[in-house]
Amino acid sequence: MGIDKQSKSCFVSQEELLKQKEYAALAGSVLSSRFTDKPLAFVHTYGCQGNVSDGERIKGILETIGYGFTDNVEDADLILYNTCAIREHAEDRIYGNVGAIKKLKKSNPNLIIALCGCMMQQQRVAEKIRKSYPFVNLVFGTHVIHRIPELLYKVLSTGKRVFECEDCDGVIAENLPIRRDGNIKGWLPIMYGCNNFCSYCIVPYVRGRERSRRPEDVINEAKELIAMGCKDITLLGQNVNSYGKNLDCGINFAKLLEQINDIEGDFIIRFMTSHPKDCTKELLDTMARCKKVAKHLHLPFQSGNNRVLKEMNRGYTREQYLELARYARQVMPDLSMTSDVIVGFPGETYDEFKDTLSLIDEVKFTSLYTFIFSSRPGTKAASMPDPVSRDEKGVWFKELTDLQEKIAGERTARMKGEIFEVLCEGYAKEGILNGRTQGNVMIEFPDVEGKELIGRFCKVKVTEPLTWIVRGELAE
Repeated sequence: MGIDKQSKSCFVSQEELLKQKEYAALAGSVLSSRFTDKPLAFVHTYGCQGNVSDGERIKGILETIGYGFTDNVEDADLILYNTCAIREHAEDRIYGNVGAIKKLKKSNPNLIIALCGCMMQQQRVAEKIRKSYPFVNLVFGTHVIHRIPELLYKVLSTGKRVFECEDCDGVIAENLPIRRDGNIKGWLPIMYGCNNFCSYCIVPYVRGRERSRRPEDVINEAKELIAMGCKDITLLGQNVNSYGKNLDCGINFAKLLEQINDIEGDFIIRFMTSHPKDCTKELLDTMARCKKVAKHLHLPFQSGNNRVLKEMNRGYTREQYLELARYARQVMPDLSMTSDVIVGFPGETYDEFKDTLSLIDEVKFTSLYTFIFSSRPGTKAASMPDPVSRDEKGVWFKELTDLQEKIAGERTARMKGEIFEVLCEGYAKEGILNGRTQGNVMIEFPDVEGKELIGRFCKVKVTEPLTWIVRGELAE
């Protein structure tokens, strides 16, 4: 498969990966000389599913170096926070949590504290950590996860602080070790980075340019997930609809989806996130045709007003979004749609906000991820006039959530008496199992003694619809 449109330099070489294996052995030797028992790492990931997937690779690398893992930060010999930069609140939480573990460093001088991820890819943040948090040993950005063995060895062998937050278009490192968080659901990155530069979004600056994994590498990882018993595979990318544009292999996202659907096995395929400007009828037709693809489309619209969409640099209009939604429902009548919405974008008026409400009322989303605008330094929107107070935006926000709650309640009410095939994911509480419909609605249902249901698909009849979840009973 060709990669002519995508620079070969973005793929980490085998030589570099072998070098990192050597560093892993060196770091492991240092750990063995310092610890009688296996040293423990506490790894906590904030933010999106892409970050969670990165966290699984980080833990896989740490495991090869020689670390075990703990859920108790006070027992850790290495504390690593994998950070998120999407909103100001996420950053504030990180600063608070890092400050809180300063006392652990005082009581255990050998403790290594590491920060990585999207926050650290921002120069202003890295400098703040350097100056204000001198007890942090290691800081690295989103493009050097594969170099953790080297960076950690430098910290262990020299005792000096290491900062590695290079500004680049991004890389793809294949065949990294992965320590997965479970074996029922699996995250499968198919591409990284973003070329859209929405005016409010920091992602292109911290994740680099769009770069697609080779289709054969994606298919192989999908097969590995299925072989280990995974029943729910979520394909990940900042904009999965752009998959393959920078490859020269004739495989776009719709074709990749079809290839994964054709793999033998009993599993369901989900994906996120989709950008409306790149959502095609070909993709929607493929979703409708492929039996293993969940009939759930997460398609963020952000605003229902064309002027605001233009200021956001979203690349589509309200009318184009609604046409996509209508066509999607035409080919998939039972489709569940979810979306993201920003309330109070700089310069947005109440009348423009009402266009968002009317779009929500027309599409009838299953659920929404709703946010009051959060200014991100370095983005175009951060310098836009923003005359509406946060209190006023809060009033708008409640109006939106009240509307969506009404729509969601009406939708779940219609589910009463229906039977859904559900992947049983685990226990909601003692004696009560849970799982999700294809449309991503959570169903809780009683455990049945003698039936081992976790990790299996089962049919559940809805008996009690609530607003955001439903309750039911086994129908078989």
